[in-house]
Amino acid sequence: MKFREGLHNSWKPLLTVATVLLTCGSTFAQVSPAEILNPRLKAAEARYLPQLESLHQAIAVTKFPFSFALARYVQSEPNKQTPFDSRGIEFVYFQNRVVLKVSGIYSAAYNADQLTQNERASRIFRDVMTPILRLVAEQIPRDVDCDDIGFEIVYHAHTSSKNYDYEGKEVLAAVLDIADAFALVNASERERQDILNRSRIYVNGKDFGLALDQLDPFDVEALARSVPGRTAAPASPGAGGISSSNTDPPAASPAPTGAEAGKIHRAAPAAVTAPAAEAQPPLAASSSLTASRLAPTQADAQRLQSQFQSQLDALVKTNGTDFHFVDYAPPSFVVYHNKIVLQFTLRDPAQFQTSSSSIYKRAAQSFDLFLAPRLKALMQKLPSSDEIEAIDFSVLHHLGGDKESSEAAEFICPVKALRSFTGDEITSQDLINQSVVLVNGIRITLNLQAVE
Repeated sequence: MKFREGLHNSWKPLLTVATVLLTCGSTFAQVSPAEILNPRLKAAEARYLPQLESLHQAIAVTKFPFSFALARYVQSEPNKQTPFDSRGIEFVYFQNRVVLKVSGIYSAAYNADQLTQNERASRIFRDVMTPILRLVAEQIPRDVDCDDIGFEIVYHAHTSSKNYDYEGKEVLAAVLDIADAFALVNASERERQDILNRSRIYVNGKDFGLALDQLDPFDVEALARSVPGRTAAPASPGAGGISSSNTDPPAASPAPTGAEAGKIHRAAPAAVTAPAAEAQPPLAASSSLTASRLAPTQADAQRLQSQFQSQLDALVKTNGTDFHFVDYAPPSFVVYHNKIVLQFTLRDPAQFQTSSSSIYKRAAQSFDLFLAPRLKALMQKLPSSDEIEAIDFSVLHHLGGDKESSEAAEFICPVKALRSFTGDEITSQDLINQSVVLVNGIRITLNLQAVE
């Protein structure tokens, strides 16, 4: 199965096919384990076959706003005389992970002049994917032997002008970590958006930042799955496709398990250069406290998140505009290089021209002119805890030029160095020297004066 780009004709034939599939879905039953060559996928299909059949039947009798029919191959051209396979539930490989995939045809045709692509995708998520996820939670055990739950839903969008009237196909695909998929069913609106931000979402094969009930999608490069090191489940370059259940996954290092993939963790960049001894004296603490600081766990980060959530929420609500926080990536605690780090994502309102600047110059200007002037006020409002050892400021840049895009400059600064800087004890270059600076996930050396 592929994530296909572009739009296709044949809306009326598609309606006919969908109707036929709804009336004869039971004839096709479920994908048989005997059809699957890959040993792990074959075993999963055999083990959960009764549950898959029950899920198939539950979806078939569920009332959606428009008719929905399971279809194994959503890229099939409905106007061609080829047999349609309504067995749209099976275990497949996608980006080296085992996915329980649900795919089908939704007979809705949205007016593209009235609903944006993001609004159309949002409706598919609410009207089709969410009800099916509830059925998955009812029929499939939570300890199912797979990494993700995936969807591929095809629907139609209609647009017209004085010169043409056109209706074409769109495909919304989503791959959610197994823990997130089950959690989403009873999640709050904010929690659902957080789950989508770290999940893999595609429209017509292109990475997509689905923003629930908003006109426009989020900037993909700023989301948790795209900001370097924040990806819950690392994806291969490009949208890729969900491979057939008869194929083996490509050779690669083992993918994280479902439980591990649900954690927010950073990819380890080059080792942090130790700052000068006079700037960072050894911790004067008991051996037990030192050991704890050397190896904090994600549970420690989650505990701090719960402890300071109300304070962080108040900060965002009261000062979010002043500090230019993005509204879809709330402050969060993570473990990075065996330290607990508090992450913030901000957007620099300046527009940078790629033709007249470099990544070094943009990072320097963003720090000197945007971030540094706000640090003193921001540090006064942050949670106070000896467990928080660094603050990660991820600053998003808007890049103008022949093709508009964006980039992320990250400044991971030790809390002690930040306090020294905001107390006028060290210079901005001293702070940078004691910090880790990343541009799109690549660590750089930054000399503020040399690139100005």
